[in-house]
Amino acid sequence: MQKIDLNNKTILITGSPGFIGANLVMRLLKEMSGGTVVSLDNMNDYYDPALKEYRLGLVEKAAEQSPVRHVFIRGSIGDKKLVDELFQTYRFDVVVNLAAQAGVRYSIDHPDVYIESNIIGFYNLLEACRHNPVEHLVYASSSSVYGGNKKVPFSTEDKVDNPVSLYAATKKSDELLAHAYSKLYNIPSTGLRFFTVYGPAGRPDMFYYSATQKLVAGKTIQIFNYGNMRRDFTFIDDIVEGVYRVMQGAPEKKNGEDGLPIPPYAVYNIGGGQPENLLDYISTLQEELVRAGVLPADYDFEGHRELVGMQAGDVPVTYADSEALERDYGFTPKIGIREGLRAFAEWYAEYYK
Repeated sequence: MQKIDLNNKTILITGSPGFIGANLVMRLLKEMSGGTVVSLDNMNDYYDPALKEYRLGLVEKAAEQSPVRHVFIRGSIGDKKLVDELFQTYRFDVVVNLAAQAGVRYSIDHPDVYIESNIIGFYNLLEACRHNPVEHLVYASSSSVYGGNKKVPFSTEDKVDNPVSLYAATKKSDELLAHAYSKLYNIPSTGLRFFTVYGPAGRPDMFYYSATQKLVAGKTIQIFNYGNMRRDFTFIDDIVEGVYRVMQGAPEKKNGEDGLPIPPYAVYNIGGGQPENLLDYISTLQEELVRAGVLPADYDFEGHRELVGMQAGDVPVTYADSEALERDYGFTPKIGIREGLRAFAEWYAEYYK
């Protein structure tokens, strides 16, 4: 592994001020002793843009206290001209691609935006990395690539050729494209398969957040597959810690016996490694919402729950084998759902009060 000192480097984070992107940028602003961090996001309205503006405000506040220069650029990775101009202007040392059209269910009715962002956008970044040598390209993949895999926990050694959603297919495609570019152009790249990321100021389309909003509005929440779901929930701080560590260690450039480059390419899972039963997760969320004063103590939860069947594109279990991440980077997610949902409930009470 090639060690990378991030201090005084120029780093591109796409998808900031998205949920993971904003938190990662704030971490870099805190840790780095100097350098430049460029945030790129198109601030689309897939969910309430006010939340992205709020996160951008947090990032800008953090930048005021940091020796690191922060630049925010509103634009899309799907815009090749813009991407090329940015690489020429800033000569990025490290690139972290978190920009993507997210969501399994949204991809069923809106395929175009997934191709535009997740395929064309990622290709634009790979091309830019090819013509402007970078020390490390880190990019977001997803646990959804495992589809309906019956073998658990999910290992990066597993075959993942049967995606059950377009979103999953685009993420698997990104891994294949990255591998080809690593092989052909010797670009060190690391893909990270994220497992159900949650936390304060998260994505409102994620279950814990949308369920909270429905309960606050007195609506009924639907619990899919009659609650027979297990999810490897990963708290945002654990995700950021994992990405931050991975940024600092790139796959090594080496030649094989034929004298040609062995692709400096790696893929890791980042997940809690402890799948939680969905009903337990919901009960914990409800307890924490009451504790934070978001919902009254006598709230009739049973009256606001509806058990329904499975929905298209979804899978019953996600479960990460994160051993490789621990072996190579000394990191395993540690924050449990009680602590994580408490942080979310307290943030929610403050943000919406």
